[in-house]
Amino acid sequence: MSNIFFWENSDEFGCFSNFWAGPYIIDGKSWPTTEHYFAAMKTLDPLAQEKIRDAITPGLAKKLGREVVLRDDWDQIKFDVMLTALRAKFSDLYPVLKDKLISTGENDIYEDSPYDHVWGTGRRGSIGNGQNLLGKALMQVRSELKKV
Repeated sequence: MSNIFFWENSDEFGCFSNFWAGPYIIDGKSWPTTEHYFAAMKTLDPLAQEKIRDAITPGLAKKLGREVVLRDDWDQIKFDVMLTALRAKFSDLYPVLKDKLISTGENDIYEDSPYDHVWGTGRRGSIGNGQNLLGKALMQVRSELKKV
């Protein structure tokens, strides 16, 4: 077994990035990227959510998501929000993405971000001390897809 690292869209597994262009249908709405959806769900303010959904880039959506009034339960639900986004992204609606995720077999998946110690590894090129929550969420969705 080997580890799979991704971070930028140009990586072999760059489509695992939340910045990978959609659009994706999540909760009945079209979202440009899963980053847009994730950032918007940080708040319960529908106007702020729409502003984030309309952001021209995923980077801007991420920035706007850092400026909202954070919902009280965010720390408890953020992983489930990510699972919702990934389940939509790797669903039957997007067979190429779904097949790419399944093709990883039983290999561990890591978001190779040197900056993100929560969703990524916190180090580029190897397993850092980050929690790698995005990699864990991807592996959970992959496991669910294999059971179907």
